[in-house]
Amino acid sequence: MISMYNKQEIIRRYFRENDGERKIARDMQVSRKTVKKILQEYMQAEKESQDKNDPEKLQDYSQSPPRYNIDNRERRRLTPEMASIIREQISDNARKKREGLRKQIKRNIDIYELLQSKGFQIGYTTVCNYIREDKLVTQEAYIKQVHLPGEECEFDWAEVKLQIGEAKKRLYMAVFTSSYGNYRYSGLYTRQDTLAFMESHNDFFEHVGGVYHEMVYDNMRVAVADFVGRHEKTPTDALVGLSGWYQFRWRFCNVRRGNEKGHVERSVEYIRRKAFSHIDKFDTIEQARAHLVAVCQKLNSYPLTTTGKSPLASLAEEKDKLWKYPGVMSCYLTNVLKVDKYSTICFNTNRYSVPDHHTGSMVEVKIYSNKLKVYYNNDLICQHERIYATHEWKINIDHYLRTLSLKPGALHGSLALLQAPELLRELYFKHFVNQPRGFIDILHYCHSKEVTIQKVMETVSELTRLCPGDISCEKIIAILGNQTPLTMITNATINGEIELFSHRQLEEIASMVNNINN
Repeated sequence: MISMYNKQEIIRRYFRENDGERKIARDMQVSRKTVKKILQEYMQAEKESQDKNDPEKLQDYSQSPPRYNIDNRERRRLTPEMASIIREQISDNARKKREGLRKQIKRNIDIYELLQSKGFQIGYTTVCNYIREDKLVTQEAYIKQVHLPGEECEFDWAEVKLQIGEAKKRLYMAVFTSSYGNYRYSGLYTRQDTLAFMESHNDFFEHVGGVYHEMVYDNMRVAVADFVGRHEKTPTDALVGLSGWYQFRWRFCNVRRGNEKGHVERSVEYIRRKAFSHIDKFDTIEQARAHLVAVCQKLNSYPLTTTGKSPLASLAEEKDKLWKYPGVMSCYLTNVLKVDKYSTICFNTNRYSVPDHHTGSMVEVKIYSNKLKVYYNNDLICQHERIYATHEWKINIDHYLRTLSLKPGALHGSLALLQAPELLRELYFKHFVNQPRGFIDILHYCHSKEVTIQKVMETVSELTRLCPGDISCEKIIAILGNQTPLTMITNATINGEIELFSHRQLEEIASMVNNINN
C-alpha cells in the first residue's frame, strides 16, 4: 500500500525532477500503473482547482493519503456461509437483549471462536470489520455530563476472591466514587446484604466528613424493593432509612444502563485490579481491609489527566459544599423468633443459644452485621457473634446451667461443653469427669459472682500444689470466695463420723486459704 510520503515523492519527481513514469516505478519499486494513477489524479485535481477557482481542491488532494476503491472488492476469506452465521449470531444477541439477557450476549470474539470451531479459516479482524462495515450493530452515542462539587456520588458492589489464612473466601467491595473529582473509597465486607449496604454508607460519610446531596445506584436488590412499571422503582426500607438519617436524595439508573454511573463502574474494576491483582493472600480480613484503604489513598493522590488535579485535592474543594455529617446511624434489622426445645433461636439456618429459662418464649432479636442481640420484654438477655456459615450452632454453656443442674449426666457429651472455653474443658476432663454436679456448681458460682475462668484455673493450680490428689468443688469455691470456714469446733462437741469428717475438711480449707493469702 502506497503511503502519503510515497505519493508526494512520485508527484515531486515527475513534476520537479522530470523523471519518467518507468524510472519512478523502477526506483521506488512500485507498479507503473500505480504511478500513472497518482499522476492522473493530481492533474485532475489541478484542473478542477483552476476551473472552479478553488486552490484548496489541489491542496486537499496533496495532503490526503492515497485512496483505494474497495466497494466492489470481493471478500476472499469471508464466504456467504460465514456471513450468514455471523448475522444469525447478531440476531440472537438482539433477541437476548429484548428478553433481559444482556449480560449473556455474544461478543465479536465469541462469534469468531464459533466460526473457528466449525472449521472456517477466517481472521478475527475480518469478523470485526464485517460486523462494523455492514452496520450489523448500531453504535451508541453518549452525552457529556457536567458535575458540581458535592452534588453527586455513585455507589456499586464488586466481588473479590481472597485467601484469608488457610481458606479461600468470597468477599465484597462497596465502592463509592464522587462524580465531580473522581474521589474513590472502598470497604471490604463479608456479605453483600442490607446491613453491609447500610454500614458501608456509615463508613464512607464518616470518612469524607460530610454527605453528598445525591447518591446514584443501579437496580441492586439492597436499594430497590420493587419495580412499578418499566421506569418507576420503590426504594428499600434500608435506603429510606439512610436517606432519612443523612438527608440525601437518591437516583436509580435505567435498567441495564450501568454507563449512567460510569465513574463507579470504572472505579470498581480499577480498584479491584490495583488492590488485589498482585496481593491476594492475607492473614485476616482486617489486614485485607487495611490494604484496600491504603491502595485507595494512594490512587486518590495521583493527578487526573483530564483536570491535572488529584481526587484528594478535588475532595478538599468539595468539603465546603457537602451537607453536614450527622453522626453514625445505628445499623440493624429486627426480627421476632421463638426459642425452641434446645433453648436456641434459628436465624439464617444457624442456631444461637438463649438462657434456658426462656425456652418456648418469643424473643426480639436485633441483627447486626457482626453480632446478634436477644431481648425479652425489652431486656437484653444475651448476645452472640454472628455466624456467616450455614447450619452451625453457637452455644454458651452458661445458658444451660439450670437444665444441667437437673440433668448433670447430660454434660459429658453435650455441645455446650464442646464449645466451652478450652480452659473449662481442661478443668472438667482433668478433675471432674466423675463429678459433673460439682463442675456445674462451680459454673453456677462463677456465673453469679462474675468470676473469670482464668481465676478458677489459678485457684485449681494452687490447690494442685497443696493437695494434688484432692481437688473438690467445695475447696475451689471456698478459695474463690475467700471464705474463712467456721470457728474450729472441738472433736468432743462433734457428733457422728460424717460431721467429724466435714469439720476436718473445713480445717484443711481454712489452712489452705490462710497459706494462699499469706
